[in-house]
Amino acid sequence: MPFITHGQVTIMAWLTKITVLFPLLFILSGCSPDKKNEQLAGNISGFNHVKDTSINWFSVNGYYGRGAGGSCCIMIPSQWSPDQTVLVEWEVDPNPYPSDSPGVTDPKFEDYMQKHEANYRRYSKRVEIPQYDDPCGLQVHFLPCQEVKITLSCYALDHPNYPIKEPSYMEEPTECPI
Repeated sequence: MPFITHGQVTIMAWLTKITVLFPLLFILSGCSPDKKNEQLAGNISGFNHVKDTSINWFSVNGYYGRGAGGSCCIMIPSQWSPDQTVLVEWEVDPNPYPSDSPGVTDPKFEDYMQKHEANYRRYSKRVEIPQYDDPCGLQVHFLPCQEVKITLSCYALDHPNYPIKEPSYMEEPTECPI
């Protein structure tokens, strides 16, 4: 039979209390009378609509996405309210498929990439959150002239009810409206 000392009994008593109280505290901390401040975790996805450019990275309120694809996670309000906005920041490679690039094993590659990266452009824009019922993650759409649209729609991109209708592979105009 194992021998239990007085100190071990005290520790076991405290562990028992913690295991009983911890779930109760966890449940109580999750209860919020103000549903408008409740946040949900969701995926963040990016869609580049501009032909011949590449989105290197983007962020929404500091939550990063990779290129024009999806990643996890971003915190979003469980309920929509008017005048909510997000800050979208992104970096564009205006020449993502250069024909003069040396191979990665070429000694000139590092110098080439430094010059190439000097042409990257960074943008930021405050975007209003459109009305939604149940959020299903955040989709960011990058359009010509550094325009950005977002949605929290549960519909798939190709569904007729998806709210953003701009086509893919749009040409960047020579001049953008101010």
